[in-house]
Amino acid sequence: MTTLPDLTRLKPIGGKRSNKRDQIVNVFLRQEGHLSADDLVDLIRREDHRISRATVYRTLQWMVDAGIARKVDFGEGRFRFEHSYRQPRHFHLICKSCSRSYEFLSSDIEALVEEVAAARSFAASQSVVQIYGTCEECRTGRHSSQDDGRKTLLFARDALRIAIATERSGLEFYTRAARLTRDMRGRKVFEDLAAEEKEHLGKLEVRYGELLQRDPQLESRPTFLFFKGAANGLFAEGAERLRQGINDQQALMIGIRCERGSHRFFKKYGDRFEDSEGKQIFLEFADEERQHLELLIREYRGLVKRQGRTRRSARQGPPAARAAR
Repeated sequence: MTTLPDLTRLKPIGGKRSNKRDQIVNVFLRQEGHLSADDLVDLIRREDHRISRATVYRTLQWMVDAGIARKVDFGEGRFRFEHSYRQPRHFHLICKSCSRSYEFLSSDIEALVEEVAAARSFAASQSVVQIYGTCEECRTGRHSSQDDGRKTLLFARDALRIAIATERSGLEFYTRAARLTRDMRGRKVFEDLAAEEKEHLGKLEVRYGELLQRDPQLESRPTFLFFKGAANGLFAEGAERLRQGINDQQALMIGIRCERGSHRFFKKYGDRFEDSEGKQIFLEFADEERQHLELLIREYRGLVKRQGRTRRSARQGPPAARAAR
């Protein structure tokens, strides 16, 4: 359930606080999907018939200005409104035949939008990506397994899929790094991390199975989170680099880069999501990756010191040679 924001903090310039406005915002935030102004009027009048249509219209525009609502155009000849307060930036597939819309998230599209805006020194405040076409049901006549309002479950399912893929790639990376590392302390760190990844992977897979029990059709429903770079796990590239022949320092540096990238990925998108099971999964994983990152950095610094002492001892020679000097 969406929590009512602090309207005094979100109030646009010139806006005034009112009980009617708060009531309209409350009703709006309790709804899911995309509402037209008339839809909201009907919902409001079920609770309080004294609130006028004009008041609802003005409040909708106020919510857009305050960042609580987002106005979208699905080509129906009228605008619809959806939550934008504490919601991740998402995009839509829109069927021109039945006018149904389907939401999805994509870090790849977001990154491209940010890259284009930055290249032009453009301060972007909102971006809209809408893909028009024909849905499976209208195209084939067969009922498709669309999300049907199960966005929260889809979000959690896809978040777990990404976390599981990352854990599997991390397990492969640390197992391989442990076999290649000559330094005993470094090898022990990699072995411990591999064991931890294996344990976490098992827990995530159990959690995924429990999620599927809540909806028998969940596995077959369309993807909601599109994160191309994370599809094979965020350590997959690092595991492949280990095959090229590296020394102990390089293995640790690759691990550090992988953990840093994984932490940033899960933290960045976890912070953008509304409170939900998917958000919790991302932030839990971000915290785990941060701890691994700090461990690898400490081990890298320790290895550099140990190697430095070894090199100094080698230059000075054995004790008998130093005494002869």
